[in-house]
Amino acid sequence: MKTLVWVEHDGQAVKDATLSAVTAAAKLGEVHLVVVGQGVGAVAEAAAKIAGVGKVHVADDAVYAHALAENVAPLIVELMGHHDAFVAPSTTHGKNIAPRVAALLDVMQISDILSVESEDTFTRPIYAGNAIATVQSSDAKKVITVRGTAFEKAATEGGSGTVEAVASTGDKGLSSFTGAEIAENARPELTSAKIIVSGGRALQNGENFTKLIEPLADKLGAGVGASRAAVDAGYVPNDYQVGQTGKIVAPEVYIAVGISGAIQHLAGMKDSKVIIAINKDEDAPIFQVADIGLVGDLFTLVPELTEKL
Repeated sequence: MKTLVWVEHDGQAVKDATLSAVTAAAKLGEVHLVVVGQGVGAVAEAAAKIAGVGKVHVADDAVYAHALAENVAPLIVELMGHHDAFVAPSTTHGKNIAPRVAALLDVMQISDILSVESEDTFTRPIYAGNAIATVQSSDAKKVITVRGTAFEKAATEGGSGTVEAVASTGDKGLSSFTGAEIAENARPELTSAKIIVSGGRALQNGENFTKLIEPLADKLGAGVGASRAAVDAGYVPNDYQVGQTGKIVAPEVYIAVGISGAIQHLAGMKDSKVIIAINKDEDAPIFQVADIGLVGDLFTLVPELTEKL
C-alpha cells in the first residue's frame, strides 16, 4: 500500500506536524511525500531525509506559492493515481486540502485519526473527544487527516528518499491570494511547545494577559495559549486558541490560568502529560483533569509563582 503524505512547511523547513503524519502513514505501508510551493528545493531535500520516506514528489511552481487548496487538490488527485491513501496533518492547510481531495476522488474523508488499526480501520474522536469511534472504510482510495498529538514524530534524519519533480496542474482560477497578516512570535509554536501557559476569561482584559501570563511563559520558555472565551473577548489573537475549534496540543506541561475547563477546551489539551490548574472556583471542571490544582486568586498566585521561578 502506497501512502502520499502532505508536507507542511514554511518555505524553509518541514514542520513537526508532518513528522507525526509520516509515523501514521508508515503504519499503512510505503511512504511517499508531496512538497508543494515555490522555491522549495531545500524543503524537499530535508523531507527526503525523514526516516522511512521512500520518495518525495516536488511541485515547484509559482501557482503553488501560497498553497491555495483549489490549485493543490487537483495535483494531489493526479498523484493519487499511483497511491492508495492520502494523509495530511490536521493543520489549517491539511484540513483545507484533504476534503477537496476526497470530494474529487468521490470518497469519504476519515478525519483526525488517533490510531491505525489496519489498512482500512482507524480510530478517531467524536463528541469533543469524549468517545473514540473505530471506523472502517471500504473506499478504494483513503483520504485521512492525522491528529499530530496522537503519534510520535518521525526522525528527521536517517531517511534516503529520492526526490522527483512533478508537473504543475496549473491555476484553476477558483481563488487568488490577496494578502496575509502573520503574527510574529518569539515564543515556541503551540503545537510543538513542551510547556504551554494558557489564560482564560478570568484575566478580564488583554493588559492582564500581558502582565501576568507572558512573564510566566517567558520564565518557563513556554508557548502562550488561551481559551476561546479569552480569544472571543479580544484579549489575544485567535492563533493563541487551544481547544476543539482551536489548536490541539499535548505538551509535557500545560498550565491553565483562570480557565474553567469547558468541554471544548479540554478536547484540545487533555492529552498533556502534566496539567496544572489555577482557579479560584474549586468546583471548576478543569480540576477534574488536572494533575496539580491550585485554588486561589490568579492575580495573587501567578505573580508569586513567576517571582519564585
